[in-house]
Amino acid sequence: MKKLENRGKRVAFLALLLCFALLLSLPLSAAVRREEREVLLVGGIPFGVRFFTDGILIVGYCDVTSGGKAKNPARSAGLQPGDCIMEINGHHPQGVAELSEASHSAGGTPLTLTVRHKGEDKQVTLSPVACDKDGQWRTGLWVRDSGAGIGTVTFVRERDHAFGGLGHGICDGESGCLVPMARGSVMGAEIGGVKRGAVGAPGELKGHFAAGKTGTVLQNTDCGVFGYFGELPALPAGALPVGYKKELHDGAATLWCTLDDNVTREYGIEISDIHRSATGNKCFTVTVTDMDLLEKTGGIVQGMSGSPIVQDGRLVGAVTHVLIGDPTTGYGIFIENMLANMAEAAGK
Repeated sequence: MKKLENRGKRVAFLALLLCFALLLSLPLSAAVRREEREVLLVGGIPFGVRFFTDGILIVGYCDVTSGGKAKNPARSAGLQPGDCIMEINGHHPQGVAELSEASHSAGGTPLTLTVRHKGEDKQVTLSPVACDKDGQWRTGLWVRDSGAGIGTVTFVRERDHAFGGLGHGICDGESGCLVPMARGSVMGAEIGGVKRGAVGAPGELKGHFAAGKTGTVLQNTDCGVFGYFGELPALPAGALPVGYKKELHDGAATLWCTLDDNVTREYGIEISDIHRSATGNKCFTVTVTDMDLLEKTGGIVQGMSGSPIVQDGRLVGAVTHVLIGDPTTGYGIFIENMLANMAEAAGK
């Protein structure tokens, strides 16, 4: 009987140990689930973008000589570079030609514009003036409705071919403002030459569109351009898990990019000056240390924006900017910031 009692106590004790172990394992399992990492295909390949703006983008002023005096109706109306004309007399314009046509048709009658300024719409009255030289009615504006450019793919999500690139937005070269994009197409691209960077003179990857449409751009944000490829492109760097900003550290890393031999390669860099609270596209400093890359480009050049950055076997971010005073050095963005903007852009 005593042996049975002792055996019963041992069984009860083992049962308590098992329950305790199970209780301990619950938060551990939850932590493991929280630490599951998304795996992405690493980019490094060039891509082209053709896009149309959402409305007519104002990029600058152009004074008009009218009545022997220099006048600027747009400036007088309070319009600013970076504003976007969303409606002309209640009609959504399809291109810049409609602004000229509306001015000509009005014959000096003021135009009522709906203008998007820093995300908010407002109504503006614009009164074109007749140009002394040709008698045409002018607004005093430089405007655009489309554009094109080449950058670098940062990552592709294998399951649906969604991609992110550039690491910053497509901005207007005149005003520096983020282009409000209505729609855009991804184009195949090849790098045809390299202009080396120098102090005070940023370098450039010179490329051209090499194929037809290969995908669609859905969103232009401060933290990258996002869309979908029609077919999965060839990505030599393969797939890697994402690396969190809390894990990023000063020291050695690599970037992937494609130069004028059109072969995607990995080059050595150093990461420093990490700002973990940064929510934009300048989160840490990138310094090129690879002698081959320095010899070919002088460091970071235009067109390398979006080049994926890998540290400790994880995709941690992308190159975004170069310092004009030091082409060997620039900035990078956390991959988390790009993914957060991608999710927001997709409405998820």
